[in-house]
Amino acid sequence: MERMDNSIDMPSVIRHTLEMVQIADRGGFKIVWAAEHHALEMTIAPNPFQILTWWAAHTNDIRLGSAVAVAAYWHPINLASEAALVDLISNGRLEFGIGSGAYQREFDRMHPGLKQSDAYRYVHEMLPVLKKLWQGDYEHNGEFWSFPSSTSVPKPVQTPHPPIWVAARAPITFDYAVDNGCNIISWPITRPFSEVELYKTRLVESMAKSNAEHRPVFAMMRHTSVYSSSGHRDAAIAAIQKSMGMFQNLFLNLGDVKNGFPKQIPLDELSGKEQYEPFMLEQNLMLGNPEEIIRKLKTYEALGVDDFVYLTSMGLEHDLQKRSLELFCNEVIPEFI
Repeated sequence: MERMDNSIDMPSVIRHTLEMVQIADRGGFKIVWAAEHHALEMTIAPNPFQILTWWAAHTNDIRLGSAVAVAAYWHPINLASEAALVDLISNGRLEFGIGSGAYQREFDRMHPGLKQSDAYRYVHEMLPVLKKLWQGDYEHNGEFWSFPSSTSVPKPVQTPHPPIWVAARAPITFDYAVDNGCNIISWPITRPFSEVELYKTRLVESMAKSNAEHRPVFAMMRHTSVYSSSGHRDAAIAAIQKSMGMFQNLFLNLGDVKNGFPKQIPLDELSGKEQYEPFMLEQNLMLGNPEEIIRKLKTYEALGVDDFVYLTSMGLEHDLQKRSLELFCNEVIPEFI
């Protein structure tokens, strides 16, 4: 869910979000993902499990993923139980994603004193604890959390637990995912295909070092807009440029956020601004007509990417978002079935 400014009201955002999820459910998508972010209108997701519970009641087949629950913002008992409740309510459709978190601004409010660069340590302690709590009674004495014998109530439907995903770009996170039987979601932001190749190399290197037999599902997320007109193309590029200007404001922790809306950094002031030129955006991201999208996806498939994550949130007008998703479902997905 997103608002780039206050020109659109939240009831409209809610209606649009659910409609998009239902289009994806009918159109053949495997998983729909909900993030966790706080006090930011451009990413409205204060609790991914509350969002997934809402979607579970209005969908039939699509699986429900947290991408990702931020480990440092949760207590293990709370996180284990809320995730298990979603799995129970949805009859075993949960895909459990966990990660370190994105913006220092959020850590300054949700976990003061913690540097974002150190937050991976909370993931490393949290995940084994969750697995124990999903099994039964467990007492924990760790660096970040300690509690007497307790368990997850309820327990997940899926055994021994729902599939686990981690958000990974750094080598240490790839290593952890492979060693702990986790699937991987990577996001190259607006960088070129060489960044995707880099992440695949990190996966291969992690697997070569590990004794684990599990081969992670390797998923890649990209901004996506499928179009058949120049007007839709121009609108998609302008929307991505605006949203990435706001993203960099948050990423650099500039503090220029008013009532939940980050100020957009002008295009010519962006770090690596060449990435945001129209030609580069159209080349690097999943932008184009259905034939161009199919061609790009087959390049990812040939590299060894298993799942493609369609990132629709970028401030594009709602009708164009729906048109793009419908084109993807009707003309792109059938090429990969």
